[in-house]
Amino acid sequence: MSHGPGLVRTTCSSAGAPGPGQPSEGMLDLAFPRTLGALMKVAQMVILLTAFICIKRSPAWTDYSACRFFEVVTICDLLMILIFYLAHLFRVYRLLTCISWPLSELLHYLIGTLLLFIASIVLASNSYNLGALVAASVFGFLASFLCLASLWLSYKISCVTQASDASA
Repeated sequence: MSHGPGLVRTTCSSAGAPGPGQPSEGMLDLAFPRTLGALMKVAQMVILLTAFICIKRSPAWTDYSACRFFEVVTICDLLMILIFYLAHLFRVYRLLTCISWPLSELLHYLIGTLLLFIASIVLASNSYNLGALVAASVFGFLASFLCLASLWLSYKISCVTQASDASA
Protein backbone atom coordinates (compact mmCIF):
# COMPACT_ATOMS: atom_id res chain seq x y z
CA MET A 1 0.00 0.00 0.00
CA SER A 2 1.61 3.25 -1.11
CA HIS A 3 1.39 6.42 1.01
CA GLY A 4 3.27 8.74 -1.29
CA PRO A 5 5.72 8.75 -4.16
CA GLY A 6 8.73 7.53 -2.16
CA LEU A 7 7.22 5.80 0.88
CA VAL A 8 6.19 2.16 0.84
CA ARG A 9 4.64 0.77 4.03
CA THR A 10 4.42 -2.89 4.84
CA THR A 11 2.83 -4.48 7.87
CA CYS A 12 6.18 -6.00 8.87
CA SER A 13 8.23 -2.82 9.04
CA SER A 14 5.78 -0.14 10.06
CA ALA A 15 4.18 0.76 13.35
CA GLY A 16 0.91 1.64 11.67
CA ALA A 17 -2.35 -0.22 11.68
CA PRO A 18 -2.17 -4.01 11.55
CA GLY A 19 -2.66 -5.71 8.22
CA PRO A 20 -5.51 -7.98 7.22
CA GLY A 21 -5.78 -11.09 9.35
CA GLN A 22 -3.70 -9.62 12.17
CA PRO A 23 -5.37 -8.93 15.50
CA SER A 24 -4.94 -5.35 16.66
CA GLU A 25 -4.42 -5.83 20.40
CA GLY A 26 -1.73 -7.62 22.36
CA MET A 27 1.92 -8.20 21.74
CA LEU A 28 1.64 -11.93 21.08
CA ASP A 29 0.65 -12.91 17.54
CA LEU A 30 -1.21 -16.19 18.00
CA ALA A 31 -1.79 -16.60 14.25
CA PHE A 32 1.92 -16.45 13.36
CA PRO A 33 2.93 -20.01 14.39
CA ARG A 34 0.48 -21.42 11.82
CA THR A 35 1.90 -19.48 8.87
CA LEU A 36 4.19 -20.96 6.23
CA GLY A 37 7.10 -18.74 7.26
CA ALA A 38 6.84 -19.79 10.91
CA LEU A 39 6.61 -23.49 10.06
CA MET A 40 9.67 -23.19 7.82
CA LYS A 41 11.59 -21.41 10.59
CA VAL A 42 10.71 -24.18 13.06
CA ALA A 43 11.77 -26.86 10.56
CA GLN A 44 15.05 -25.03 9.93
CA MET A 45 15.74 -24.72 13.65
CA VAL A 46 15.06 -28.43 14.25
CA ILE A 47 17.29 -29.50 11.35
CA LEU A 48 20.08 -27.10 12.32
CA LEU A 49 19.94 -28.32 15.92
CA THR A 50 20.09 -31.93 14.69
CA ALA A 51 23.11 -31.11 12.52
CA PHE A 52 24.81 -29.39 15.46
CA ILE A 53 24.16 -32.38 17.74
CA CYS A 54 25.51 -34.76 15.07
CA ILE A 55 28.74 -32.82 14.77
CA LYS A 56 29.16 -32.53 18.55
CA ARG A 57 28.53 -36.27 19.06
CA SER A 58 31.03 -37.31 16.41
CA PRO A 59 33.63 -39.54 18.10
CA ALA A 60 36.57 -38.57 15.90
CA TRP A 61 37.02 -35.36 13.98
CA THR A 62 39.07 -35.67 10.85
CA ASP A 63 39.57 -31.96 10.29
CA TYR A 64 39.23 -29.77 13.36
CA SER A 65 38.80 -26.49 11.48
CA ALA A 66 36.12 -27.85 9.12
CA CYS A 67 34.09 -29.19 12.04
CA ARG A 68 34.45 -25.97 14.02
CA PHE A 69 33.41 -23.90 10.99
CA PHE A 70 30.32 -26.07 10.56
CA GLU A 71 29.50 -25.75 14.27
CA VAL A 72 29.79 -21.97 14.23
CA VAL A 73 27.70 -21.58 11.09
CA THR A 74 24.92 -23.90 12.26
CA ILE A 75 24.62 -22.41 15.74
CA CYS A 76 24.75 -18.80 14.47
CA ASP A 77 22.15 -19.56 11.82
CA LEU A 78 19.98 -21.29 14.42
CA LEU A 79 20.18 -18.31 16.78
CA MET A 80 19.36 -15.80 14.05
CA ILE A 81 16.34 -17.81 12.90
CA LEU A 82 15.19 -18.02 16.53
CA ILE A 83 15.56 -14.24 16.88
CA PHE A 84 13.48 -13.63 13.75
CA TYR A 85 10.88 -16.16 14.92
CA LEU A 86 10.55 -14.45 18.30
CA ALA A 87 10.51 -11.01 16.68
CA HIS A 88 7.52 -12.03 14.59
CA LEU A 89 5.82 -13.93 17.41
CA PHE A 90 6.05 -11.06 19.91
CA ARG A 91 5.61 -8.36 17.23
CA VAL A 92 8.93 -6.68 17.99
CA TYR A 93 8.85 -5.24 14.47
CA ARG A 94 6.15 -2.84 15.64
CA LEU A 95 8.40 -1.43 18.36
CA LEU A 96 11.64 -1.24 16.34
CA THR A 97 10.49 0.60 13.24
CA CYS A 98 14.02 1.79 12.43
CA ILE A 99 14.83 -1.71 11.15
CA SER A 100 13.46 -2.96 7.86
CA TRP A 101 12.55 -6.44 9.07
CA PRO A 102 11.78 -7.99 5.66
CA LEU A 103 15.07 -6.69 4.24
CA SER A 104 17.09 -7.81 7.25
CA GLU A 105 15.50 -11.26 7.06
CA LEU A 106 16.27 -11.41 3.34
CA LEU A 107 19.93 -10.51 3.95
CA HIS A 108 20.18 -13.02 6.80
CA TYR A 109 18.86 -15.82 4.61
CA LEU A 110 21.11 -14.81 1.73
CA ILE A 111 24.30 -14.81 3.81
CA GLY A 112 23.26 -17.68 6.09
CA THR A 113 22.31 -19.97 3.20
CA LEU A 114 25.58 -19.32 1.41
CA LEU A 115 27.68 -19.94 4.54
CA LEU A 116 25.69 -23.05 5.48
CA PHE A 117 26.05 -24.49 1.99
CA ILE A 118 29.81 -23.85 2.00
CA ALA A 119 30.16 -25.35 5.49
CA SER A 120 28.20 -28.44 4.42
CA ILE A 121 30.41 -28.91 1.36
CA VAL A 122 33.57 -28.54 3.43
CA LEU A 123 32.30 -30.97 6.05
CA ALA A 124 31.15 -33.50 3.44
CA SER A 125 34.54 -33.42 1.75
CA ASN A 126 36.32 -34.00 5.09
CA SER A 127 33.95 -36.60 6.57
CA TYR A 128 35.88 -39.70 5.41
CA ASN A 129 32.76 -41.89 5.71
CA LEU A 130 32.33 -41.23 9.44
CA GLY A 131 28.62 -41.65 10.11
CA ALA A 132 28.07 -38.66 12.38
CA LEU A 133 29.93 -36.28 10.06
CA VAL A 134 28.07 -37.57 7.01
CA ALA A 135 24.75 -37.17 8.86
CA ALA A 136 25.70 -33.64 9.94
CA SER A 137 26.58 -32.67 6.37
CA VAL A 138 23.32 -34.17 5.05
CA PHE A 139 21.35 -32.19 7.62
CA GLY A 140 23.40 -29.15 6.64
CA PHE A 141 22.42 -29.57 3.00
CA LEU A 142 18.78 -30.08 3.99
CA ALA A 143 18.88 -26.93 6.12
CA SER A 144 20.50 -25.09 3.18
CA PHE A 145 17.60 -26.12 0.96
CA LEU A 146 15.04 -24.93 3.52
CA CYS A 147 16.94 -21.65 3.96
CA LEU A 148 16.94 -21.22 0.19
CA ALA A 149 13.16 -21.71 0.18
CA SER A 150 12.85 -19.12 2.96
CA LEU A 151 15.12 -16.81 0.99
CA TRP A 152 12.71 -17.04 -1.93
CA LEU A 153 9.76 -16.41 0.40
CA SER A 154 11.52 -13.39 1.94
CA TYR A 155 12.38 -12.10 -1.53
CA LYS A 156 8.76 -12.33 -2.61
CA ILE A 157 7.64 -10.50 0.53
CA SER A 158 10.26 -7.76 0.65
CA CYS A 159 11.02 -7.03 -3.00
CA VAL A 160 8.20 -8.19 -5.24
CA THR A 161 5.35 -7.02 -2.98
CA GLN A 162 6.87 -3.59 -2.38
CA ALA A 163 7.65 -3.12 -6.07
CA SER A 164 4.06 -3.93 -7.05
CA ASP A 165 2.70 -1.66 -4.29
CA ALA A 166 4.93 1.22 -5.35
CA SER A 167 3.82 0.99 -8.98
CA ALA A 168 0.11 0.98 -8.11
